Amino acid sequence: MADVEVNQRKLISFVSPCYNEEGNVDELYNRIVAVWQQLPEYDFELIIIDNASVDSTVLRLKALAKMDSRLKIIVNTRNFGHIRSPYWGMLQARGDAIVYLASDLQDPPEHTLEFIRQWEKCYKIVLGVKPVSQENRLFSSMRKFYYRTLNRISDISLINNATGFGIYDRIVIEHVRHIADPYPYFRGLICELGYDIKTIEFEQPRRSRGFSKNNIYTLYDIAMLGVVSHSRVPIRLAAALGFFTGLGSIVIAIVYLILKLIYWHSFPMGIAPLVIGMFFMFGIILAFIGLLGEYIGSIHTYLQNRPVVVEKERINF
Repeated sequence: MADVEVNQRKLISFVSPCYNEEGNVDELYNRIVAVWQQLPEYDFELIIIDNASVDSTVLRLKALAKMDSRLKIIVNTRNFGHIRSPYWGMLQARGDAIVYLASDLQDPPEHTLEFIRQWEKCYKIVLGVKPVSQENRLFSSMRKFYYRTLNRISDISLINNATGFGIYDRIVIEHVRHIADPYPYFRGLICELGYDIKTIEFEQPRRSRGFSKNNIYTLYDIAMLGVVSHSRVPIRLAAALGFFTGLGSIVIAIVYLILKLIYWHSFPMGIAPLVIGMFFMFGIILAFIGLLGEYIGSIHTYLQNRPVVVEKERINF
């Protein structure tokens, strides 16, 4: 009977990606273990996937893994980025539910207790949302504006101010696995599935150690990925605007021709309208080519069929 009871215990997997987080991984581990101790009815595992850190992060993780076999480590051969590595880590989890949180402690592990309690109420997805954050006000305002805009143009209803911090039922992760998107906008992908999503508000603290790995490029990458993955509005807007701009140009050209024919000697054509019109048209064309390139790039990434990540080593699996 004891063996039967043990086998019926559910496993909850915690997944956290990291890169150069030597100052945070010890506290991250200790705070997650403190959460586990409050839930003795479950079994747990913690998977930390390292994106080829160049500091002592991996050494610290290996030292912790020697003491606790529940800590599992994946070390990548190189830095596979801020989207592919976390996604791969979640696919490796074997729990009945998977908790995702960042390793920089800006996703407080203590909130996962409430996530698990809501999951017990049969919510397949529970997300932490941060309407209030201790980050720079300008940056926070830009982020909120982006989320609102994306939600308005998206083909589906997205969750504003969600970072991915939350808990996902096993069935959700299996759906994601079968979709097999090598470069997913995960926050949008889970909304595509149509499950009811429970949201829990939290205030995101400032990073206390180390430096954020996000920069202008990574933020732009996430922003554009969200747009091209879940909205056809920009590409259709480009087509419509191109059509009306072309139509307007034809009308202006006809008006200029008529005025020149009527006032042949007194109506100067001038070079200014020609130059302004050319630069305006070229600007629109280049912007739309860039937008089209984003959509084509997304298709290209999908068709390349390259591995999500390549692992250098695994520990405690």
